[in-house]
Amino acid sequence: MPRIFTVAEITQAVANTLESEFPFVWVKGQVTNIGRPGSGHLYFSLKDQDASLAVVWFKSSQQSAAGSGAERINPLTGEVMVGVGFTLQEGMEILVAGRLNVYAPRGTYQLVAELVQEQGVGALHLAFEALKKKLAGLRYFDAARKREIPKNPRRVAVVTSPKGAAVRDFIKIANARGLGGKIRIYPALVQGDSAPASITAAMDQALADDWADVLVLIRGGGAIEDLWAFNTEPVAQAIFSSPLPVLCGVGHEVDTTIADLVADMRAATPTHAAQLLWSERETLMQGLDEAELRLSKGAIRFVDAFDARLAQQEKGLGWLNPKARVDRLMERLETVSRALGQAGGQWMDTKMRALDQKTERLETLYGPGFWQLHDARIDALAGRLREKAGQLLEHTKTNLDVLDARLTQLDPYAPLKRGYSMVSKEDGSFVRDARDIQPGELMHILLAKGRIAARAEEVSEEG
Repeated sequence: MPRIFTVAEITQAVANTLESEFPFVWVKGQVTNIGRPGSGHLYFSLKDQDASLAVVWFKSSQQSAAGSGAERINPLTGEVMVGVGFTLQEGMEILVAGRLNVYAPRGTYQLVAELVQEQGVGALHLAFEALKKKLAGLRYFDAARKREIPKNPRRVAVVTSPKGAAVRDFIKIANARGLGGKIRIYPALVQGDSAPASITAAMDQALADDWADVLVLIRGGGAIEDLWAFNTEPVAQAIFSSPLPVLCGVGHEVDTTIADLVADMRAATPTHAAQLLWSERETLMQGLDEAELRLSKGAIRFVDAFDARLAQQEKGLGWLNPKARVDRLMERLETVSRALGQAGGQWMDTKMRALDQKTERLETLYGPGFWQLHDARIDALAGRLREKAGQLLEHTKTNLDVLDARLTQLDPYAPLKRGYSMVSKEDGSFVRDARDIQPGELMHILLAKGRIAARAEEVSEEG
């Protein structure tokens, strides 16, 4: 049965093999991806046209970089060297002496530097910096001139090599994202001396077709020499002059070209370029669902508000209805009548109680003989009192009848019961004068029972 290793065991085994086979090595390459954390250690990569190697240079092993002379030992020869240190910079060509080990937490191997010697900055890096400085002076990199790349474009022009892996990766991602669109490939050389002219010619053709919404430049990764076509002034000028927004996805994430800096947007890789152009379909569907829910809630709120407004208007129309007004007046009349009857009864009761009180007082003061003398007068007063009360009640009844007659006169439909009719035009306005209507015009005649539609054949203005 084969042995089953743990992750730690297999990592340690690889580390033992690597360190025993390469106890001390010299490596030459170009410096990239420098990291300077607060600990003072330096982390960077050595890169050539085919590969990249992670390097860690611990603070205790670093040469003096403060400008003072410092002794250091060449680990290869044992020679004691005195001199001023240097500051590690991007693009430097250096020699690194050290040992290989495995960094277990990430399972990667790295070179632990003991000595670092400067070999000079590469010619291509110097040319890159010179062109970068020139174009910066011409404001090629200004953020203010850069345009927004359209999201989920329908037509995309891609300038690239039609045989490279970059275009296959780009199309694969494009097919898996967005809601559909069209891609036109404009073939171009992306490496070699003829590449800049080929790239600019393909871009010119894409612009001349006047078809695309966005222009995309893509190429797979490689050494700085392989990507040099995208570090040339003609390609930078073509991107800068393009009327279409340009998305550039050249090389790997660590690669930055002049074309990346001039373009309206830079993608880390060709695959990333497709991801920037088209959204994930799940995200689009979720957005569609959210929009549907918001639309549904909005429609419900709109209908509820409309219903509330309609109910309010119906209530207002009901309050202004003539019949409702008459009903309210009748209700008020009944209320007034009841209040009047109650007031009359209370008045009579008050008077009768006062009369009883006075009678008792008179009987007390004057006795039976006095009453006999004044019976006739009292009877006369009582008769007059009954007469006045009757007159008051009669007068009140007369007022009630007058109010009732006035309310009846206010009823707009009362005349219809006596044989009259109401004539209105098509727009609902009532006809009060023969001049308000023209021969042949449609009229509506409202009767006490029913409605008649008729046309005026002849109109006379006589009274």
